Amino acid sequence: MLTGRDILCFANDWAGDPLSKKQVMLRLGQNNRILWVNSLHNRRPRFAKKDARRVAQKLGEFFQGTRLVHPNIWQVTPLYVPFLRSSSIRRFNRFVLRVQLRYAMWRLKFRGMITFTFSPTSADVVGTLGEELIVYHCVDEYSSFSDAAFEEVELAEQLLLKKADLVLASSTPLLEKKRPFNNQTHLVLHGVDYEHFHRAVEEATPVAPELCGLPRPILGFHGLLADWVDLRVIAEIAQKRPQWSIVLVGRADTDLAMLGNLPNVRLLGHRSYVQLPTYLKGFDIALLPFVQNELTRNANPLKLREYLAAGLPVVGTPLPEVARFDGLVSLAATAEEYIHCIEELLARGQIGPSSERSNQVASESWERKVIEIEHLVCEALSVKTEREVRRMEHLREIS
Repeated sequence: MLTGRDILCFANDWAGDPLSKKQVMLRLGQNNRILWVNSLHNRRPRFAKKDARRVAQKLGEFFQGTRLVHPNIWQVTPLYVPFLRSSSIRRFNRFVLRVQLRYAMWRLKFRGMITFTFSPTSADVVGTLGEELIVYHCVDEYSSFSDAAFEEVELAEQLLLKKADLVLASSTPLLEKKRPFNNQTHLVLHGVDYEHFHRAVEEATPVAPELCGLPRPILGFHGLLADWVDLRVIAEIAQKRPQWSIVLVGRADTDLAMLGNLPNVRLLGHRSYVQLPTYLKGFDIALLPFVQNELTRNANPLKLREYLAAGLPVVGTPLPEVARFDGLVSLAATAEEYIHCIEELLARGQIGPSSERSNQVASESWERKVIEIEHLVCEALSVKTEREVRRMEHLREIS
């Protein structure tokens, strides 16, 4: 077990919904201290209202300084200029980040630190902070996001892979792509907040009021509605089966116009993490419709295990990490295939939350995944310590 350590974590913004990064750190934070560094962007900045609001938010968080956001976890929002193409700006960022982070670590009296980064754009500063160990946890093909600074992010990641003592990859395709740059790359698949999502199976959990009275079956999706979600497939299913209800729970980060005039599609917007089991309890079948591209082929969708922990039958795009669950998940690439799979599930009566389905992913909990991560980190620390001892012995012999 990893215990009593100080961990510097580069991730997304703490205030967001708990993605894999927060799930890992919440559990490591039970026995270690964490300094969580809010997002260093991989995307190209645009002169838009959204970016202006983002800048204002970041400035507000910066002036809050280092603050406790959870037991043993502190958050810091550094000043950072997201123009990755300019070498002078990268040097400026490296200098400013080092000053800010060293000050935060000094205030918290961090010692013997481990850097645990999920962000390729941390590469310039990682390794300059006196770390004992550098861990890169790769959970996406970051350069493949549609708004990413492709070349800059790819080069930054290659630098980070060379610096890292340990690399964790969340999917088999990512493992295969990153291992040539670092032979200490290991596969650690995503987990699930099992106890939380298993609530959808429990009799005491109510169904979200918005779902009561909707025509059945209810086909559901939860998560960010971004450009990697196949909205055309959703729209086509809705048009071809107007008697079915399709419920989409989540914030939109892309144009939803093609769904707006479909009467059987309910766009409910963002709902809190705490509320999600009440929505999943009301779904008959969960949908996992992704566009097939470089980003999604390397992804390991968190919501897949969340759907399964909620005991739901799932119909999803045949991505490598989705196909791993073939048998529990019905695979479909087109609207016609989705409809066929859904109708088969309906005909067999295999709909709604089921304890039997939920139990099949009980071993996929984040608690078990973090034990796996702790083992790999402790092993890497031991190897590095032994290497340093041998180096010192060699220096004494030749002196």
